[in-house]
Amino acid sequence: MPNLFSKHSRRELFRQGGLLAAAQALGGRIQRASAAALDIGANLYQSIGVRPILNAKGTFTIITGSMTLPEVKHAMDEAGRHFVQMDELMEGVSKRLADLTSAEWGIITAGCCAALTHCTAAAIAGNNPERMQRLPDLTGMKNEVIIPSYSRNVYDHAIRMLGVKIVEVSEPSQLESAFNERTAMVYILGGPGDDGPLGTRVIAEVAKRKNVPLIVDAAAEILTVKPNVHLERGATAVAYSGGKCIRGPQAAGLLLGEKNWLQAAWANSAPHHAFGRSLKVGKEEIMGMLAAVEMWMKRDHQAEWRTWEASLNQIAASVKRIGGVTTEITQPDEGLSNRSPGLAIHWNGTSPNITGQEVSKLVLDTEPRIILAGARGSREGDRASSVFIVPYMMGPGDDKIVAERLYAVLSNPPHFPDPQPDATPSVTVAGQWEVRLEFGRGSAKHTVVLEQDGAKLVGTHQGEYYHGDLSGKVSGNQVRFRTMNRAEGTELFYEFTGVVEGDKITGTVNLGEYGKTTFSGQKHKYRNG
Repeated sequence: MPNLFSKHSRRELFRQGGLLAAAQALGGRIQRASAAALDIGANLYQSIGVRPILNAKGTFTIITGSMTLPEVKHAMDEAGRHFVQMDELMEGVSKRLADLTSAEWGIITAGCCAALTHCTAAAIAGNNPERMQRLPDLTGMKNEVIIPSYSRNVYDHAIRMLGVKIVEVSEPSQLESAFNERTAMVYILGGPGDDGPLGTRVIAEVAKRKNVPLIVDAAAEILTVKPNVHLERGATAVAYSGGKCIRGPQAAGLLLGEKNWLQAAWANSAPHHAFGRSLKVGKEEIMGMLAAVEMWMKRDHQAEWRTWEASLNQIAASVKRIGGVTTEITQPDEGLSNRSPGLAIHWNGTSPNITGQEVSKLVLDTEPRIILAGARGSREGDRASSVFIVPYMMGPGDDKIVAERLYAVLSNPPHFPDPQPDATPSVTVAGQWEVRLEFGRGSAKHTVVLEQDGAKLVGTHQGEYYHGDLSGKVSGNQVRFRTMNRAEGTELFYEFTGVVEGDKITGTVNLGEYGKTTFSGQKHKYRNG
């Protein structure tokens, strides 16, 4: 399914905390000098100028994950009313998690990525205080982590931040030789591939012989227990996001597995003074996460599924009243991540005269503000259109709002002008360009090589460290091209839009999740002889 950015003393912070408590006792409002009141109530976000979103997309951190369960909120509130010793707290929680899940041990972390970082630190330094204090200086310590190629992803930065070398394995024949005396850990991303020829079972068999721990990243998965599917396949530990399917605190994660390794992971995290000190998880998140696991065992998951399907049927019935609109309810594949049904709404992009991308942007920009799970169809390309809805983070009544909003937009779409045809190119841009990107803080020199065939552009883009192919077009004296540069476990997106004057170019760069910036460039002049 498609997927899509003053200094205070401690005494002053404590003073402000006291004011907050007093304000809550007096009715939930804080008066701020020369500013509107913070409304601690239904309009909390609106009172600081932030527009809430109705989530028809799913569990994405950029839109704050999931809606925490009422029992989780209650546990967090009660946890905040008392002081406890943190090591004693985690010991008690760990025993309870072991009882609930049948895993040997469990700890709560500040999100799934924090679990990966703590496990990496523990794999390198163990419980040795001297080694813990030296991290991320790995001199004299194990410094390699094996990752099968299919598991490389943007989140493995949580492992790389320890300074380790990533050893990629793409073929089963490479597996044995990938292990050596420097190997600290193996990392596998749960999902397609983790039950294949380089899946958990296969790699775990070798890792156990080499006495190397293996962790599975199951961030967005449903929680499997008695047995846990990944531990049953041979993983030493498995990490989950707390704020996704399990519906715990957004800033919490769940780590299950071997007691010895998880206790070392806890020692390498806050409140202890080690590399993971900055990845602090508080008593409120710890007890909220435990409550979420308790509720996972009690929730009627089949009833939840029926509720999601009923919501999708209501939305489908609403939009199908419009001529030319069809729908289909899709079921997830056999994977464990983000498991819920979905709704695809299709039309030809002409009748109704609005494209999928226009619908998606319109309902996100206007009120009520709705974020959809995906969209297809544009006026500049293929107009055949679809929008997609994932229901499992919608609250009671949200389906009615989505149904009414989509019906209103598709039955009476606003006017969108057709794009103007591109102008005949008036500049020749083929050649090598040295460009400078000016970020909000810092700058970078990149090299762009363009090949021009009429209005069509292809070529290469070399950044400071990574490179990729580009494609684009020329219209008059304006150029636009985009590139995706492979960088470790992810890809960096660049979309350049510029105006050419002679051998100079200026414009803007869309950096995707990292925002926008400006650039300027000079065409390279070659000498003869």
